Amino acid sequence: MIRLALTVGDPAGIGPEVVLKALADPKRPPAAITVYGPLVSLSDRARRFDLKPVETLDVAAVDVPAVAPVALGRTSAEAGRVAAEAVLRAVADAKGGRVDALVTAPLNKESLHAAGHPWPGHTELLAEAAGTPDVAMMFVGGGLRVALLTIHRALRTVPGAITVAEVVRIARLVHRALPRFGAPRGRIGLCGVNPHAGEGGLFGDEEERVFRPAVARLRGEGLGVSGPFPADSLFVRAARGEFDAVIAAYHDQGLVPVKLLAFGHAVNVTLGLPFVRTSVDHGTGFDIVNEGTADAGSLVEAMRLAVELAGRA
Repeated sequence: MIRLALTVGDPAGIGPEVVLKALADPKRPPAAITVYGPLVSLSDRARRFDLKPVETLDVAAVDVPAVAPVALGRTSAEAGRVAAEAVLRAVADAKGGRVDALVTAPLNKESLHAAGHPWPGHTELLAEAAGTPDVAMMFVGGGLRVALLTIHRALRTVPGAITVAEVVRIARLVHRALPRFGAPRGRIGLCGVNPHAGEGGLFGDEEERVFRPAVARLRGEGLGVSGPFPADSLFVRAARGEFDAVIAAYHDQGLVPVKLLAFGHAVNVTLGLPFVRTSVDHGTGFDIVNEGTADAGSLVEAMRLAVELAGRA
């Protein structure tokens, strides 16, 4: 049976709630699950929202207690510290071969920063903790698989971050991962960064200066990479089955189509790690943390996909 690590995420947000709901969901995949995070937060949500307590849900638990009170719906250094520590402990167990895959509930970037951590999100944290800088973020849902060329950066800095080497690096990661997703043909479509993919240089030169040389190099290596294509039509083509994956130039370019088609059921996958890692498609939900209405669908899908991918290792 696949051994699954499940982190609770930021204890000030909806992570503890969706973890309890996912563990109680009849669609929860068969796996030996260990939960990492503050058990007091899980007990609090179970009591608040009349959910099954974690000790009744047939899981093991690694308690990561807070040493100071954590207010719900607010950023804090303590919440960021606890959330990061839970992930780091789970990564240590994954690296040590004690678990086969890692599934994470959401972190809050401001709380991570308040705790003194430099990482802008899970992907960067995991890359450093695993000692594997060659990673990429890919979202799966709605019939799409979308990897991101750039992730958490201001939009004005995106063009300067796009290089031939980076396009080649991400495409190689996607190409290596696709057989595990049941897509051995490895047909990858590359999004341009500019409207109409630059329109031959009229709206920017990144497509001609960066993307085309990168595609030529990749095709010379035998990879099925095509483009760059205008983003406004590429995702339609991919959803219709013309491509097995898309590489988007920046965060919202890639995530908007996935979330439009599958919000609440899409899954974030980190490519390149020495273990399987999946996560939810949403944030910490501070605005609904007191309502008990958080949807665990994305976490259930993340657990299901993690078990599936780990089983194909």
